Amino acid sequence: MTRKLALLPFILLLGITILCFVFPNLPQKINTQNIDAADTAWMLTATGLVLLMTPGLAFFYGGMVNKKNVISTMLQAFIAMAVIIIVWVVVGFSLSFGNSIGGVIGNPKTFFLMQGVLDGEPWKLAPTIPFVLFAFFQLKFAIITPALITGAFAERIKFTSYILFIILFCLFIYCPLAHATWHPDGILSKYGVLDFAGGTVVHMSAGWAALASALYLKKRNEPGHNPARITYVLLGTGLLWFGWFGFNAGSAFHADSLAAIALATTTTASAAAAFTWIIFDAVKGKKPSAMGTCIGAVVGLVAITPAAGFITIPQSFVVGVVSSIVSNIMVDWRTKTSIDDTLDVFPCHGVGGIVGMLLTGVFAHSQINSAVTVNGLIYGETKLFIVHLVAMIAVSVFVFAGTFLLLKITDLITPLRVSDAEEIAGLDISQHNEKL
Repeated sequence: MTRKLALLPFILLLGITILCFVFPNLPQKINTQNIDAADTAWMLTATGLVLLMTPGLAFFYGGMVNKKNVISTMLQAFIAMAVIIIVWVVVGFSLSFGNSIGGVIGNPKTFFLMQGVLDGEPWKLAPTIPFVLFAFFQLKFAIITPALITGAFAERIKFTSYILFIILFCLFIYCPLAHATWHPDGILSKYGVLDFAGGTVVHMSAGWAALASALYLKKRNEPGHNPARITYVLLGTGLLWFGWFGFNAGSAFHADSLAAIALATTTTASAAAAFTWIIFDAVKGKKPSAMGTCIGAVVGLVAITPAAGFITIPQSFVVGVVSSIVSNIMVDWRTKTSIDDTLDVFPCHGVGGIVGMLLTGVFAHSQINSAVTVNGLIYGETKLFIVHLVAMIAVSVFVFAGTFLLLKITDLITPLRVSDAEEIAGLDISQHNEKL
C-alpha cells in the first residue's frame, strides 16, 4: 500500500480509535436473565467454528491458483477477518440487525460501536444466549461472504482496491440482504423466505457478486489453471466441512434437536455431493480427482445451508446429488464461455445457493421446524416455492447490479486491476513482496 493510498484509511482508523475512547459504551448491567449455559457454550463453540471457515477458505482457494499468486489469494481471505470485524463493530451490526427502516436496512444508530449490545436483551430468535454472542456469531457470516467472492477475480485484483471493495460490499450488499432476510421486520422475512443459515444471504450474494466481478475485471492475461498445491485444497476442504457444522447447526441458536438435525443434513448433503461429483466426472470420461471431490463436497455444503434446519435427512441426500450435478454442468458451461471466473465461484456458490434455496421451497416442512408456516411443494403446497422463486430473482438482480455499481465506484477511486507487468510477475511479489 503506497503512502498516499494508506493515508486516508489511516486517518479513518485513527478517527474510529478516537470514537472508541469517547464512546466506550459501558453497559449499565450485564443481562443474565433467561441465559442458558448449554446454549451459550454451544454457540461460543459454533462461533469459533464459523470463523475457522475463513482460514479454511484461504487454503481451499490458495491451493487452486498459480504458485505465484498463492499468498495474495490466501491473504485476501485473511484480511477480510480484520477489515469486516471493524466495519461490523462500528456500523455493520446496526445495518443488519438494528431497528428496521422500511424492511430493507437497519438504523445505523441502533448499535453504533456496539452500544447496548453487552447489556441488551437477547435477540428474539435467540432468546437463551447473550446478545453480544448473537452479534459476534453473525459477524462470522459477514466475514466469509466477501472472502468467497475472491475466487472469481483471483490473480488480477489490486490489494488496496480489494479492501475498499469488500467494505462497500459489506455495507451496501451484505448488510441490507442480511436485514431483509433475517430481521423479523425484514422485507424478505415478512414475505416468507426461509434461509436457515445463509444460502441466500451468503452464498447467492457471493455467487452473483463473483459473476459481476469476473465480467467487470475481464479475463486474465494468462487464463490457464495450474493449481499450486492440491494438498492445500484438501486441507481447506476439511476445515470448511468442519467449520460448516458451526455455520449450519449453530444457526439453530440452541443446543437441541434442531441443531442435531442441521448437523445431520449438512453431513449427508456434503457426502452425497462429493461422491456424485466424481461419479458424474467418470460418466463424462474423466478420472476421479481430489480437486473434484473437494469441489463437490463444498457444493453440497453450500446447497444444504438454506435448508439444513427445515428438511429431513433423506431429502438432504437429494439436495447434495442435485446440486452437485447442476454445478458440475455449470462449470463445464462456464469453461466454454469468455467469463473468467477463476475458481468457478458462481457455478459452485451462486448456483449451489440457488439450487438450495429452491429445494428448500420444495422440501421444507413444519414437522421439522415450527418456523415453517407453509410447507414445501412436494407436500402439495405451492406458496413457499413461489415465494422462493420470486425472491431468488429479486436477490439475484439486486446483488448483481449492486456489485457491478460498487466495482465501478471502486475502480474510479482506485484502479481494480493490477498492471500487465504486475500480473505476469505474480501478485505475491507485485502486491506484497513475498513469495511461496
